[in-house]
This record gives sequence, structure tokens and C-alpha cells, in this order.
Amino acid sequence: MRGRGGKSVSERRTPARWAAVLCACSFVLGMLVSHRFFLASRGGDQVVSLRRQDQELQILSEDFATKRRPVRKGDVMGEMARTHEALKSLDQTTSSKQSRKAFIVIGINTAFSSRRRRDSVRETWMPQGEKLKKLEHEKGIVVRFMIGRSVTSNSILDKAIDSEDAQHNDFLRLEHIEGYHALSAKTKTFFSTALGIWDANFYVKVDDDIHVNLGMLAMTLSRHRSKPRAYIGCMKSGPVLSDKNIKYHEPEYWKFGDEGNKYFRHATGQIYAISKDLASYISINQHILHEYANEDVTLGAWFIGLDVEHIDDRNMCCGTPPDCEWKAQAGNVCVASFDWSCSGICKSVEKIKDVHQKCGEGNTGLWSSLF
Repeated sequence: MRGRGGKSVSERRTPARWAAVLCACSFVLGMLVSHRFFLASRGGDQVVSLRRQDQELQILSEDFATKRRPVRKGDVMGEMARTHEALKSLDQTTSSKQSRKAFIVIGINTAFSSRRRRDSVRETWMPQGEKLKKLEHEKGIVVRFMIGRSVTSNSILDKAIDSEDAQHNDFLRLEHIEGYHALSAKTKTFFSTALGIWDANFYVKVDDDIHVNLGMLAMTLSRHRSKPRAYIGCMKSGPVLSDKNIKYHEPEYWKFGDEGNKYFRHATGQIYAISKDLASYISINQHILHEYANEDVTLGAWFIGLDVEHIDDRNMCCGTPPDCEWKAQAGNVCVASFDWSCSGICKSVEKIKDVHQKCGEGNTGLWSSLF
């Protein structure tokens, strides 16, 4: 049947069907792109789902390209059905990756060879078994030993950690190859991994050869809850070491100016805390954040140029007895204690029990603390 202009009714209906198809496809692409940027702004656990969304965008783009063929009856309804299924799949992917709420997530940096250190920590300031679960559920404090994997997949080293974790259930395994000179990368991976699992106010990195009073740590951090970009620790500014024969040699010393210059202010690496926004920043930008030789310098470098509040709390770097002991007797219990000369407690396996006895907050300190 022909209408005005000599064109058939079916020919005039075709543009309308094309318009419906184009509207449907534009709607899908717009929703997915908007959803992707929303997730990126959330950071952390949502970053993992972006790869899935990119694949869906590619599939939908390919589907759009194939639409340059005559539109048959029922095609429009088919497109709308596929749109609904794509969005439903995307929502299911997102909802399956919801983070657990927490106040503080503490990652204790450890190595394959540090079993005795870990046991000494378990015997002193880190709760075990049901108490560890209670600490997480009642106080919102998550404590885990963080460790990556060996160069050889599923090696005897990895199996030893798996066995230890089966016994204590207190590890956070990272997708990271262990190595002393890869500590900056490990720290980056820790923040990204922890953020993907727990939605916390603060993320804390701790070495496995220092003593920590968890109650005092929580009380200290609770005073900074309202600060969105807080970087808390014992701030320092040591010299940039250009001599390659020195332990903390910085190969990129020339970037910091003339010989004899000092680093910018940064928290000492034994223990420091960062707020959620800073952990999200690291997670989202991890692939372009530069790593220097020293992990504590590296973290400080990531925050230079950002609107970050550096909080210098000397209670997070007390000395071992008599220093922390005198402070405890005066009612000023330290957050953390270690020896500067050893970058931790000297002979920590043998000495940490003594530090815990003289400088600890007591068995009730953690559980009675209000924060």
C-alpha cells in the first residue's frame, strides 16, 4: 500500500523503528558509563568490577554496530529485553562485592621467614581465636598479618603460610610477590586489597617487630574521624642518602635536589594510619604512583601535592622500657613502642613480652575503651 509521495507505509515506519533502537542503545551506554564513573568515585572494592563493565560496554558497542541492517518486527522489543538483562547483570556484579563495615583495618607486615615474630605478636598484643572475631564484630577493629606469595607458585613457603592460616585464621593474602625491595608495592597492594574487603574509617600499616596497644590506637584515631584526608604517625625528615653502600640508599636521590638535602615530612614506617579517602586515592591510582627505595618515603611522596593533613603523634613511636614504662606509670599509655636503633624492637622475639608486660594497656584496656 502506498501513501503520499509514492512511499509505502512500511518504508515510512522504518525510521521510527531505527529511532527506537538508537534510543535503547544510547540509554544502555549512558547508564553503563555513568555507573562506571560512580563506582570509580567509590574506589576500593568497586575497582575490581570495572573490568567486567568494560567487557559489557564492548559487547554492547558491537551489538550497536550490527544494527545497520533492515529492522524486522520484534527487534525493538528484543533490544529492550537485552538492555534489561545487561543492567540486571551489572547490578548483581556490584551487589556481590559490598564491603564489610569496620572502624580500623590493621595490616601487620610480615615475611615468610618471620614465623617466630608472628607468634610473639600473637602471644602479646594481638588477640587470638574468638577474641579476634569479637574484636572485629564488637569494636570494628580488624587485625591481619599481610603477606604476598613466593616467586614459585604454590611453593613450600606458600603452603607453610596456608597451614599457619588454617591454624590461626589471621592472614590477609595479597596478590604480590614477596621481596624486601618490593615493600612499597606491597603497601600499595595492601591498601587496595583491604579497601576492597572492608569499608573502614582508617587503614593502618604496622611492622611485625613492634608493640602496639590496640585500645590506645583506636582512641587516638577516633579523635580524627571527622578529617577526610588524615595521615597519622610520627613525622620525620631524614637525609636523602646517595651513597649506594648505605642501607637506606636512595637510587633516585637526584630528584630531591642537591646532595645533602632532606626528604619532605613523612611518617616513619613502623606504624602509620591513613583515612579512607587516602586509601581510595592509592587504590584508584596505584598503577601510576611512583615507588622509591624506601616505603615510608614512598607513601609520603604520594601525598605531596594533595590536600592532606599530616598529624604528628609522638605517642605512636615511644621507646622500649624505661621510656614507655614511665609513660604508662604516669597514665599516658603509648600507642606503639620500638627501638629507633633497630627500626623495631631489638631482638623482638625475646623482648616483646617484657615490653608488653611493662608498657601494655592491660587485659581490660582494649575492651573497656570507648571510641
